[in-house]
Amino acid sequence: MGLGQLVHRVNETVKLHGDEDKHEDVDAWKNRDLVPLPPDRRTWGFFEYYGYWSLGSLNVATWQMPNTFLTAGLSVGQSMAVIVIARAIVGIFSTFVAWCGLRYHIGFTIQNRFSWGMRGSYIPLIQRVMLNFIWNATQCWTGGKLVAVCLTAIFPSFYNLPNSLPESFPATSYDMVGFFLFWFCSLPFLWIPPEKFRRPFQVICVYCGVNMICMLIWSLSVAKGVGPIFYRSEVGSTRWSTSWLMLKCINSAIGGKAAGMTNGSDFSRYGKTARGYIGGTVASLFATGTMVSFIGLVVTAATQKIYGEIFWNPPDLLMRMMENGQGSSKARAGVFFLAVGFALTSGFENICGNAVAGGVDLAGMFPKYINIRRGAIITFVAAWIVMPWQLINVATTFLTVISSFSVFLAPIMGLMTADFFVVRRQRIKLTALYQLHGIYHYTGGVNWRAIPVWLAGWAPTIGGLAYTAGAKDGGPDALYELYYLSFFLGFFISFFLFILVNHIFPPSNLGDMDDTDVFGALTGDECRRMGVAPRADGALSLEDSSVEKLPIEVAGAKETDRKV
Repeated sequence: MGLGQLVHRVNETVKLHGDEDKHEDVDAWKNRDLVPLPPDRRTWGFFEYYGYWSLGSLNVATWQMPNTFLTAGLSVGQSMAVIVIARAIVGIFSTFVAWCGLRYHIGFTIQNRFSWGMRGSYIPLIQRVMLNFIWNATQCWTGGKLVAVCLTAIFPSFYNLPNSLPESFPATSYDMVGFFLFWFCSLPFLWIPPEKFRRPFQVICVYCGVNMICMLIWSLSVAKGVGPIFYRSEVGSTRWSTSWLMLKCINSAIGGKAAGMTNGSDFSRYGKTARGYIGGTVASLFATGTMVSFIGLVVTAATQKIYGEIFWNPPDLLMRMMENGQGSSKARAGVFFLAVGFALTSGFENICGNAVAGGVDLAGMFPKYINIRRGAIITFVAAWIVMPWQLINVATTFLTVISSFSVFLAPIMGLMTADFFVVRRQRIKLTALYQLHGIYHYTGGVNWRAIPVWLAGWAPTIGGLAYTAGAKDGGPDALYELYYLSFFLGFFISFFLFILVNHIFPPSNLGDMDDTDVFGALTGDECRRMGVAPRADGALSLEDSSVEKLPIEVAGAKETDRKV
């Protein structure tokens, strides 16, 4: 066998294959996981979305959130108000961004093609892939800490595991064993397709929710009340007024959800109805999210009274509860089950929010060879390349920048929302999203209008980010104030600028739609509402689709659609 034949066989082996009759064929722009989802794969309802958003709340970060705001100088009441306000804003903006997925059943990867161009869509995709790699790795590291607690609860001697790593290495053998086991035990879950997440959502959310309530009951019953931190009012002197501090904290809380908001259509596309998405999202953000932060505050305050110390980090608190493994067998058993709950939530949140999302983004970049599962595996393997032990223990400035990445994501959301709702009035041509030289080719595959608008969205706030990441306090107040408003500024600057640019330089074929449901992705009711003919039996080619000839008024400019 010659080298050319070998390369061809390997290529055919690793290349994806699909069902052409269902438009799941594979080429440079699509595969089964990228085409609009048919009704039989749209299985998510109220409880699935409630579980999806709950996984993002039943975690260590949400538990610790009040500490962040108290440290900034807010009172307990102000901190809880910030949490409620931020979650309301997240619910509103995430629904706007995810609406394209609910209407056309396409994900973030494909949604960007009509805004950025077929090749230009790689700009937001690359950002998302990088974030998925980094957050997956750091989440695995956090989960590894919880696995180490579980091991200590079972084998108390594990806490004193000899460190065989060099002193210059920023972690111990104890840390690395926990990290590896968490990473390895998460791998089997990557084989579960997103449309079958219902059962894991139910089991994990209920288990972890019950665990947190048990911690609350135990801490209050033992402490007979709460410690002084619960009654803490504004502390210390600061150069900022309470209003600016609250804006800073609201921006920070929204920023923590920005990555999940940006690719919201990756999961909204699995929704059976828009009502289920909205209801599950709002209920979870308010009920679960607020409850976890409040429980974290109360448990921390109660254990302050019990131990005389403040433990905001659950793994540290769990270790103290069993005296680093030297406590009673009852204490160790209780800690084990509590740590398992936190670890399960951390693991499945990581799979859903980082690995699966990373899989979709990588599939959009390499559709011939990568589907969601392969992309998720690549994202997980990348955790060893990212080396989270270096990021968490050494590169604190880098992590600060990554945590503030909403500075760059908010303009992307503003641009996407303006394009879908205002510029195109929710009318897109699905078949053209899978054709390089179709109407979304623009100039060389890039929509030049999107790039300067995106840059303008984050340019005013980058100075404040630089001072904040460098832990510098000497910058002009105006830079910090712009940064404390970075999410809102980035979103609305890009939103209005994109409308303006498209009004002055309108692209051709605005408002074009397929007149037939080529992909078989719409129900009969959806076809009637959108004025699209249902797909007849038998496959249609992408070239067979045409568009409705309707007068369109876009951002104040009128244009009559042409058939393409």
